[in-house]
Amino acid sequence: MTLKDKIIADMTAAMKAKDAARTSTLRMVKAAITNREKDGGAALTDEDVMKLLRSQLKQRRDSVEQYGAAGRQDLVDKETAEIAVIEEYLPQGASAAEIDQAVADAVTETGATSMKDMGAVMKVAMAKLSGKNADGKVVSETVKKKLAV
Repeated sequence: MTLKDKIIADMTAAMKAKDAARTSTLRMVKAAITNREKDGGAALTDEDVMKLLRSQLKQRRDSVEQYGAAGRQDLVDKETAEIAVIEEYLPQGASAAEIDQAVADAVTETGATSMKDMGAVMKVAMAKLSGKNADGKVVSETVKKKLAV
């Protein structure tokens, strides 16, 4: 069963269980998948769906940040619930230790010495963390700390 099929099956189960929040989130994800397929003209692979889910997750996290700053706790709660549903379909996130190790290896590989090398370090570090669902913002902060020293 592909990831897309699993999402559709879970959406159907959520509708039968009358779980409105989960149904709504999975409908949005399914719509995003369908739109991406129409744009590309072909069915998405599981890897493509995971990229799309990571993008959806990033959007929700950004929204939580903005809503929190605006004092809209109701919307923060809604977005946080959506994040929890989307995370169920992604592999476990990379730990802080894994991120630190990947960044240290990337700095060594690229020979980075200053913030000017951040792009190259990020590229190598994210490649090392591919498949581990690493948050780009956390990786970026870790790279900044390593290069600032």
